[in-house]
Amino acid sequence: MKDINEFYLNQSRRHFLSKAGMGLGAAALASLLPGCLSSSDQVLGSAEMSGVLGGTHFAPKAKRIIYLHQSGAPSQLDLWDYKPEVFRLHGTEMPPSIRGDQRLTGMTANQGSFPLAASHFEFKQHGKSGTWVSSLLPHMSTVTDDICVIKSIFTEAINHDPAITFFQTGSQQPGRPSFGAWLSYGLGSDNRNMPSFIVLLSQGKEGNMQPLYSRLWGNGFLPSIHQGVQFRSGKDPVLYLSNPPGVKANNRREFLDKLQALNQLQLEEYGNPELATRIAQYEMAYRMQTSVPDAMDVSGEPEHIYEMYGPDSRIPGTYAANCLLARRLAERDVKFIQLYHKGWDHHDNLPNEISQRCKEIDQPSAALVKDLKQRGLLDDTLVVWGSEFGRTVYCQGPLTKTTYGRDHHPRCFVYWMAGGGVKAGTTFGETDEFGYNIIQDPVHVHDLQATMLHLLGIDHERLTFRHQGRRYRLTDVHGNVVKGLIA
Repeated sequence: MKDINEFYLNQSRRHFLSKAGMGLGAAALASLLPGCLSSSDQVLGSAEMSGVLGGTHFAPKAKRIIYLHQSGAPSQLDLWDYKPEVFRLHGTEMPPSIRGDQRLTGMTANQGSFPLAASHFEFKQHGKSGTWVSSLLPHMSTVTDDICVIKSIFTEAINHDPAITFFQTGSQQPGRPSFGAWLSYGLGSDNRNMPSFIVLLSQGKEGNMQPLYSRLWGNGFLPSIHQGVQFRSGKDPVLYLSNPPGVKANNRREFLDKLQALNQLQLEEYGNPELATRIAQYEMAYRMQTSVPDAMDVSGEPEHIYEMYGPDSRIPGTYAANCLLARRLAERDVKFIQLYHKGWDHHDNLPNEISQRCKEIDQPSAALVKDLKQRGLLDDTLVVWGSEFGRTVYCQGPLTKTTYGRDHHPRCFVYWMAGGGVKAGTTFGETDEFGYNIIQDPVHVHDLQATMLHLLGIDHERLTFRHQGRRYRLTDVHGNVVKGLIA
């Protein structure tokens, strides 16, 4: 009899906890996903996702981010960080005192010689700012007064996968939420018809392509509604978004209403937030059937815009085409637009390889800054360009008159930022005469992330999520806002 009584008591507890959990889950959901469930919005109330913060911690300077990640690590010494001393000492051995006991990758650790490799490309100063820019970037040289060049970024990661994961998620270990997911979680969306976090992939026409994994734009332990949505080039930018043959819009709406009712019953019974996410994603997909084709249809862009972004802008999936799409998504108030461009891993034959990559990204990158500016969007759009680490000043492999290579270099490399409250027309940080070590104003990965969040009105220490017994944040337990970058 005692066992039977305990059984029913436990059943009652389970029933109570499941209902209580549903109530808590629904309350949390209401703060996470307002405006995304149904056409009537009866479940979620507000027609706009506000995020868990319910607003910013302080007045933001930017409303959105366009992050142009150059996967593979372009050589800062051939693009932005001009070192006259290296030109003078080209071919001579790099002083051992400069490298010290810093670790090397397995690709150069056993080299018997570390000759300095001066860039094959000419540098000149441009704009009122006098920013040094390589001849590889003639178009970017025209917007130097609109950007801030940061020469003192550094990281601990020395290999591609942990390094890119570090920049995208704040951790070298996979599984954490990506930057865009954190932003979606914190601030939500300003457009209920579009995802708050969109990913665009492009790649160079040749060269060593480092792989990109979907976990780089994943939600990690955050609710899955916050994961990045990859837009592909071609007829169907989002897979399975279009109605199958024979299915009309009204049939789709009726099906979703019935499906939502079933999911809602399960949500009320079990209180699983992922059921709410499922409902929200179905509803978002329904609205995206009209909003996405409109955003992706560039046929109405005037001729001078194609000319501004360059000939590749007419070819879907190219970096230029994706930069144009990034502007269109910014116009539609997408909160975080992540663009990846592959092909920068130049361990050998660097002069030829980097020349090709720069032809692909130079004009459209500059055009994006100019286009946002002429439309009044640059003031509240933060554009960020950079990679997972930099390249060594010494040559990897044989140094010849026609070519050289450069190994991974996490000690110092270059990012540039534009718009969104950054100090335009400035250069921040400084490296030594060999471009090997930082000698002024170092900026760590977490510092950069903290500063980007600050520009969006977020205190990086207060955007957290409790998981496995502790509170996590994008910057982990590190990071300082770099006030010198902020206008």
